Amino acid sequence: MQRPAVLITGGAKRIGAVIARRFAEAGWHVVIHYGQSREAAEALAATLPSAECVSCDLADSDAAVAMVRGLAARLDDWRVLVNSAAVFRFDSVGALDVEVFGEAMAVNAATPARMAQAFLAPPESGGARAANGRRVIDLLDMKLANPNPDFFSYTMAKHALAATVRMLAMGAKQIGGGNQAGGSADRIYGLAPGAMLPSHDQAPEEHETSGRMNLLGRLTDPDELADAALFLSEGWLASGETLFVDSGQHLLSQPRDVLYLARA
Repeated sequence: MQRPAVLITGGAKRIGAVIARRFAEAGWHVVIHYGQSREAAEALAATLPSAECVSCDLADSDAAVAMVRGLAARLDDWRVLVNSAAVFRFDSVGALDVEVFGEAMAVNAATPARMAQAFLAPPESGGARAANGRRVIDLLDMKLANPNPDFFSYTMAKHALAATVRMLAMGAKQIGGGNQAGGSADRIYGLAPGAMLPSHDQAPEEHETSGRMNLLGRLTDPDELADAALFLSEGWLASGETLFVDSGQHLLSQPRDVLYLARA
């Protein structure tokens, strides 16, 4: 296969699917991960020039690591891992839901971190092989800079994942077995979107309002996030950086999630 490969978790729907299409248009072989959305994943793959589907439950980090190692064994030029999948369930600042918290920390933080570690391992130890260095792109959230008390466990988990971006960047040489010049060939990035698509129980008209609650007063197009992911795949930014794509939402101070601000 002459195409570089990218794995996108949660790539069957929503933002993940938009990113998948963008990489496909740029000539990549796209590996679409899904959890329960097999039909959507296969339908999307059928529309792309070069694609395949893989499945595992990201709540099971051992299964996710096994998936990474399996792909690494057979993809000759696997350059990018996009950790896009996430769970977004409500619990409040006054009552952390233990079940919601456990799922959020597993799917949104622990599993992406372990997948990144497996991906960045030396190829002889099961890590990915890539012609020009490997890239991990973790989808975060503008809530890192503009937090609010809603979706308490989700936000905690995204903060935890954000912390791994810089740590993984600093430890790239150690993770890679010391066989890279200071780990300079690999890059680990964060990509933090704002409100882009209707979420949770939001009605379309509510999204029209909430999506414009940013400094530019505009709806941020998911294609902008996909373009940013493709840009990061080229490795032009220093490893450990996080790029915000949110029309300036992270520069505000919003007391609640925009979902609720729009209703008010």
